[in-house]
Amino acid sequence: MQPDINADRATAVNVDAPLSSIPQAAPLKSGGRVPMALWQAALGIAVLLVWQGASGRLVDNFFISNPLDVGARLYRWTMDGTIFQHIGATLYATGMGFVIGSVGGAVLGIWLGVSPFASRLLNPYLNALNALPKVALAPLFVLWFGLGIESKIALAAVLVLFLVFLNTFAGVREVDQDLIDGARLMRATRAQVIIKVIIPSAMSWVFAGLKIAMPYALIGAVLGEMIAANRGLGYLVQFSGSQFDTAGVFAVLFVIALLAVGLNHLVDMVQSRTERWRIVSR
Repeated sequence: MQPDINADRATAVNVDAPLSSIPQAAPLKSGGRVPMALWQAALGIAVLLVWQGASGRLVDNFFISNPLDVGARLYRWTMDGTIFQHIGATLYATGMGFVIGSVGGAVLGIWLGVSPFASRLLNPYLNALNALPKVALAPLFVLWFGLGIESKIALAAVLVLFLVFLNTFAGVREVDQDLIDGARLMRATRAQVIIKVIIPSAMSWVFAGLKIAMPYALIGAVLGEMIAANRGLGYLVQFSGSQFDTAGVFAVLFVIALLAVGLNHLVDMVQSRTERWRIVSR
């Protein structure tokens, strides 16, 4: 029996043909963003329904409240403008702490990453400071900076600093040595190597640290407000808890969670714009 030569020719592909002329396999159909958003919304609604059904039946309403009471509390705070004052105070402390901690951590990570002697010299001290529970520093910050917004900014900045520093330091150490050697062969100065080669190559690590650090900046600001403050979401949580207002506590926690998601999305947007050259190069 002779093989079907025409069938073989029909399935053969000319290796010299341009890529655009080669038939491509049909891409697998995915759910896309809209179906996934619907699934996420359905999951959230299901959780709320379970919560509403369990409240007062399986668990006392005093302990877990319920979505209707939480929504009513948020609506009341929104109408009288109370929640916006506390959100503004928390966002200011979070933003300032995040900026100060990010700049300090990035500068420290780049400096120690390109300075082996300084890295070995300061390594045990930095490890000791990083091992300290940062929350334990909050009373000291209150003593040093007072009861104002400064102590909250300091706590948020300390939480952010070490996270950004560790990621930046690792990113600088992971830069391809061939790129550095190539820049030096072209008579690049030390500053040019750092600015043109090391920093762009380590940006993915830096943004990874920023994504991790952003929620911690919010946590630091809220914790500082819970310890000593007269405004802010942390203060509102503490006040609601002292009044045995479970609905108020859950309402503030819901707002904090929304802020964390929004701030992380903001960091993602900045990264996508900053590293657009990396996507094009790929």
